[in-house]
Amino acid sequence: MATESPAQVSADSPTHAQAPVFAAWVGRVEAMLERSLPGAGQAPQRLHAAMRHAVLGGGKRIRPLLVYAGGAVLGVEAEELDAPAAAVELIHAYSLVHDDLPAMDDDDLRRGRPTVHVAFDEATAILAGDALQTRAFEVLAQDGASAQVRLAWVQTLAHASGVAGMCGGQALDIDATGREQSLDELARMHAWKTGALIRASVRLGALAGGAEGATLERLDRFAAALGLAFQIRDDILDVEASSEQLGKTAGKDVAQAKSTYPALLGMEGAKARLAEQRQVMAQALSPFGADADALRALGELAVLRSH
Repeated sequence: MATESPAQVSADSPTHAQAPVFAAWVGRVEAMLERSLPGAGQAPQRLHAAMRHAVLGGGKRIRPLLVYAGGAVLGVEAEELDAPAAAVELIHAYSLVHDDLPAMDDDDLRRGRPTVHVAFDEATAILAGDALQTRAFEVLAQDGASAQVRLAWVQTLAHASGVAGMCGGQALDIDATGREQSLDELARMHAWKTGALIRASVRLGALAGGAEGATLERLDRFAAALGLAFQIRDDILDVEASSEQLGKTAGKDVAQAKSTYPALLGMEGAKARLAEQRQVMAQALSPFGADADALRALGELAVLRSH
């Protein structure tokens, strides 16, 4: 299948009709990220250059798109979502910088370019990740939304980033290296490491529109299935795709003896589990009609993507 991005997909892709909307949203968040980062010439220059390398070096921007799409379900205008869209991408970028470090996944390639610790040095990479994380919350705090919405945003993003989110998931991943996990252990690890920030992205958009109760529950169910689908597809691509296609090192899961869905279920079993998540996403969004078309398209992209 040809390489896809949120803004460029084949004509028969379910995402095709949303491509102009996604392109506009990506343009918005790119501009917001540029405004949110210090200039490379501003002291300390090396740190700022590393932060910009980590954030502005491409990427699918799936999480910011989920923020905008989650808000669209509630009729929230895109300009009201620029801050949370940028904040969630800053958190994602920080996590990648730290995950790539020699003490973690020890990777040399990210988004088709040298990782931050390779392009700069380990100390600068650690500081760049720290600075990106704190900048994310500063962006939220400075936004013009109501204090109630900003507090809900901060709580949501902090929870998704912490011990019951990305950090906890990464710790479980490290603990599991070299031993086989059960399916339940694998699901919990990825629900925290990958899924938490994806769920938070949808929720950030929905909270801007005052979502609560059954609406939030359905959107959380969709986002949880999306996060699992995203990870299963990642595991499949780690086996089937090349490093050039992925923009990062392929085959590392096998090389590090990590448990994956193909390893535990076989490739056909993993693809069947992926199809199950696709159905869960469709059912969760069914009451929202056309208002959820952007979320549906992003769900399909997670299932069908080739990188």
